[in-house]
Amino acid sequence: SRWLIILPLSILSISAGVSLKKGKSLRQNLKEHGLLEDFLKKHPYNLASKYFPSLANDYASEPLTNYMDIEYYGTISIGTPAQEFSVLFDTGSSNLWVPSVYCSSTSCTNHNKFNPSDSSTYEATNESLSIQYGSGSMTGILAYDTVQVGGIVDTKQIFGLSETEPGTAFEYSQFDGILGLAFPSIASSGATPVFDNMMNEGLVSQDLFSVYLSSDEQSGSFVMFGDIDSSYYSGSLNWIPLSAETYWEITMDSITMNGETIACSSGCQAIIDTGTSLLAGPSTGISNIESYIGASDDVMLCSAMSSLPNIVFTINGIEFPVPASAYILDDSGYCSSGFESIDVSTSSGELWILGDVFISQYYVVFDRANNQVALASVA
Repeated sequence: SRWLIILPLSILSISAGVSLKKGKSLRQNLKEHGLLEDFLKKHPYNLASKYFPSLANDYASEPLTNYMDIEYYGTISIGTPAQEFSVLFDTGSSNLWVPSVYCSSTSCTNHNKFNPSDSSTYEATNESLSIQYGSGSMTGILAYDTVQVGGIVDTKQIFGLSETEPGTAFEYSQFDGILGLAFPSIASSGATPVFDNMMNEGLVSQDLFSVYLSSDEQSGSFVMFGDIDSSYYSGSLNWIPLSAETYWEITMDSITMNGETIACSSGCQAIIDTGTSLLAGPSTGISNIESYIGASDDVMLCSAMSSLPNIVFTINGIEFPVPASAYILDDSGYCSSGFESIDVSTSSGELWILGDVFISQYYVVFDRANNQVALASVA
């Protein structure tokens, strides 16, 4: 029975974690270069256009302004031999794309570019790709190659090679590309998402992945494919069914502060999105919250952090509090609110985006096998 000990490689790589590092956000970089004010004047952006591209207006012509405040990136590699890229693991989109040698946009000049002629496993297609992030977009071509994510070797993965990345937003971002972790139903050009390919190839022992965003400035954050690490949370996982299989969308019961309902009074929809850093919701709800916490034009007194109450998101009957230390952002003594307006109504009511301000408080499991998410307080 000697053959029993010869395991196929795929069984060995049942789970893999990618560590995420916290870098500077696009907003911080622009601010340091003295370009922020001018940039925002020229490029107003509507966060809603990420979820509803048809809402993008002619003025929001930046492909990546929706990622203004994102700080967590991880490294993957594509091709044989491996070419490395820093990517944003985004549960709010579904495509994988990186800059390529075919791109002559300024934003491609200071980022890693994929070179197909250096990869022996590269397979071209004649399909093109265009992803709207606002009315500006990333355009390029689709191809197949081996993608390594943590210890997982995902062969014949379809991905986008950018040819144009209009605008200046991307020039100042610290990541090269984006790895989308939402559902295939919203993938541009019908491209199979990375996690779907991993599931199809049997590369993960469980059809789920989990995310931990550390409060530590530089290290500790990760996305783990195929597994849940219980040492990173306390108490039990609270499972919540999805209300749609597009984004990771759930139904929320209410949003309260000090026991008083301040938003989402008759229930609402929420998307758990690692690719948005703030907490976003309808402007009426956001202005209620901001007047409650004393924010004016997003500016806050840093001292308010110690006295303000939790904001409590009740989901599936369970309370998930977010403390003031998370929803007030302290950028070297200059404090601002972690809330942002997004005005869209879906067929199932108003929409909220639970971004990194929320996710940093909870270990999140994204379960594709049962179309549900789980939340547990970070340990």
